[in-house]
Amino acid sequence: MSRDTTRLPAVPRQRTTTPSWAAPDPVDALAGHLDDVVSAAVHPDEIAALLESDGLSDDQIRERYGVKNSFALAEALYARVPRRHPEPGTPPHDPWRVGPLACLLRGLVFALPGFAYVLGAPLLAGPPDGDGLPAGTVPLLAGALFGWTWNQGLSHRAYVRLGLGDRPAARRGLLVGAPVGALLGALTASAFAGTASAAAVAFAAGQSCYLGASTTLLVLGRERALLAALAPMTAGALAAMVHPLPQAASLTLLLGSLAAVVLLALREVVPAPPGPGGRFAPGTRQGPRPAASLPYALFGLGSGALVLYAALGDVLAGEEHSALAAPAAVALTLSMGPAEWLLYRFRSGSLTGLRTTGTTGAFRRAALRTGAECLAAYLLALLALGLIATALWPHAPALTAVRLADLLLLGVVLWTGLLLQSFGAVLGTAAVCCAAALVQTLALLTGPADPHVVALTVYATAAVVQALLVRTLLGRATAHR
Repeated sequence: MSRDTTRLPAVPRQRTTTPSWAAPDPVDALAGHLDDVVSAAVHPDEIAALLESDGLSDDQIRERYGVKNSFALAEALYARVPRRHPEPGTPPHDPWRVGPLACLLRGLVFALPGFAYVLGAPLLAGPPDGDGLPAGTVPLLAGALFGWTWNQGLSHRAYVRLGLGDRPAARRGLLVGAPVGALLGALTASAFAGTASAAAVAFAAGQSCYLGASTTLLVLGRERALLAALAPMTAGALAAMVHPLPQAASLTLLLGSLAAVVLLALREVVPAPPGPGGRFAPGTRQGPRPAASLPYALFGLGSGALVLYAALGDVLAGEEHSALAAPAAVALTLSMGPAEWLLYRFRSGSLTGLRTTGTTGAFRRAALRTGAECLAAYLLALLALGLIATALWPHAPALTAVRLADLLLLGVVLWTGLLLQSFGAVLGTAAVCCAAALVQTLALLTGPADPHVVALTVYATAAVVQALLVRTLLGRATAHR
């Protein structure tokens, strides 16, 4: 609709001889003039924004239409015009409609690095540490938690710059941030080394390097290159699960894949030499403030800690468990592919809801119904992956009702957290995940409680809180604009 067609009609101010009871209602006249715009509005605030954009002041509204301000006039117009949403001549553009293959590929590259622990098992050999955890566990976990925290914040900064169209600035940020994060992650692992061997600390340092380089490739959309770099290591790990490999071969595969990932990341972010008389192109837009990335980093810390507790649940419960990862953690990692695709499905469904619903209540119901369907689909995928991982995992404990409830409730926490984060409502989910991880840590440190029962209570509480956040924040039409 052109600007001229939405120009608000003025009501004549001169006195006429028409009786007041026979004069046309100026609000009805305005409703007829703006019929197309008002009938397609999902909320009165959309109409108020149009009125204000036309320069109509509150004084003019009171004089012409006899109501208090633009919001009151918008509500009157919204109430008088029935909802209509004429279908466009061509299918509307949906930027959130993506195929599942790319998302499943990302889920696969999230999970494949776990095979490095199969090849690196000799480096982690040794007696359990003072807490009864397998040798080398503490520096590995410390480095991983720091890496997830740092790289989540770094990813946010790079994605914001990419969204602004400033790819050179995103590349420069990754070029500096990824190596700094890898160095700090290695130092963190060393600080928590305790009685771990030098080989275990070196393995943790390599893990930190991988996290920084893989973050760079994933942010820049180079999943296929990352998958190719991990392929030799993955093949070697699968072979080692059938017949042990010589230690030299395992180290060669580990270092070869790590070197390939690092070199690929460097190729993506190192600027090309300038041409004759040229310069490196500087960024043209201001990036996000560091404080804006802090909630994303905290979400990485909280969610990462919860996944690690899922991986070590049986060890913490005093049960025999020889690996550093559990089927639950493997299932959660693999489920990130379906989770991402279902996030896109929710965004696509919310756009459809904006077009097809006529009231705020109808849109809220449609959005929440779409969210519930996507969450149910994710939990079904997670359940299937959990059953498969448990069946294939050597000496895995049975997937009891308590373990299954832990897995699914943690899945609710992670998926709703990712959903809130995708809408920018990251502060709430970061607080919930960090609080849940802190409560779980304190419960395990201060009492003899069963870790599975503690996890069940913590995950259930966090899931309810985040479900309420989703209902409150994402039930508003304005959140989906």
